[in-house]
Amino acid sequence: MRIPLLSLLLTLSVLTANAQRWTAQQANTWYKTQPFLVGANFIPSTAINQLEMWQADTFDPATIDKELGYAEGIGMNVMRVFLHNLVWEQDAEGFKKRIDQFLQIADKHHIKIMFVLFDSCWNDDPQLGKQPAPVTGKHNSGWVRAPGTKRLFDSRTWAGLEQYTKGVLTAFANDKRVLVWDLFNEPTNSGYNDAVMPLLTKTFAWAQAVRPSQPITAGWWNDHELSNDLMFAQSDIITFHNYNEAPKLEAQIIDLQKRFGRPLICTEYMARTRNSTFQSSLPIFKKYKVGAINWGLVKGKTNTIYAWNAPMPDGKEPPIWFHDIFRPDGSVFDPAETALIKQLAK
Repeated sequence: MRIPLLSLLLTLSVLTANAQRWTAQQANTWYKTQPFLVGANFIPSTAINQLEMWQADTFDPATIDKELGYAEGIGMNVMRVFLHNLVWEQDAEGFKKRIDQFLQIADKHHIKIMFVLFDSCWNDDPQLGKQPAPVTGKHNSGWVRAPGTKRLFDSRTWAGLEQYTKGVLTAFANDKRVLVWDLFNEPTNSGYNDAVMPLLTKTFAWAQAVRPSQPITAGWWNDHELSNDLMFAQSDIITFHNYNEAPKLEAQIIDLQKRFGRPLICTEYMARTRNSTFQSSLPIFKKYKVGAINWGLVKGKTNTIYAWNAPMPDGKEPPIWFHDIFRPDGSVFDPAETALIKQLAK
């Protein structure tokens, strides 16, 4: 596919205008103050997606409190949490209050938060209001993209996205409960590829205009060269996803550390049936002091105990969970895993 001229020009302009990006020294100085970062991608078990988590009618602080308590109990100290632009555009002040309430709960459990602003994964055309019930046995049947294809291709709608990005970052720019801003999850997923580049470029520019005290990043997830070049060139710290077995994980860590000399955090890993496990991965992260954020904390409406492309229409619990650690009652899939996490998180 040919790269659209506008996309290429926007990308090149941002790649050469790095005045606001942290230096490697600044990034490494910040990272030296951090513990070994161990945590999960978090959504309460009562929410099917980002909208159900954050809308006023379904925001569930009691469940959030309980489930972050499970994480604290095994030594986890960071959670990666997805926001959504539609909730901001509907009621920015209410959304900020709920974010602050969430941060209060996380802080009570000694957990810092990495917020994600945009996401190219799973279901398109997100809508406010009542969210669908889970499809039995299907992984992430209700997760929604942000902002979705219609707005991705219509820059006339981006004023709202700019206000959302700048508004959230400004509100919490100096909040010590926020660890990192992850601007865009897997931007080229869902076949977007080069089409996402203009919005991805703008998102970095909007974030840099605020220049929060926390690091800014967006992470590697596949081999799309143009988006990776942009994200690596603009990110204060390097983040990446790796659902591979241990040798490939270690090779990627060595490569990224050698290439960039900046702190590394793996913001997605752990898919048991792909041989990406706590037992295989966590010792490697600990060895290289790479932050480790697995996908999934508590089994719930996202159905991420089921594999990406292996639905179980009968809804039976698979013998090996794909993601997740706890059941809603606090019992665990594998006590050996939680013992290891608790040991290595020290």
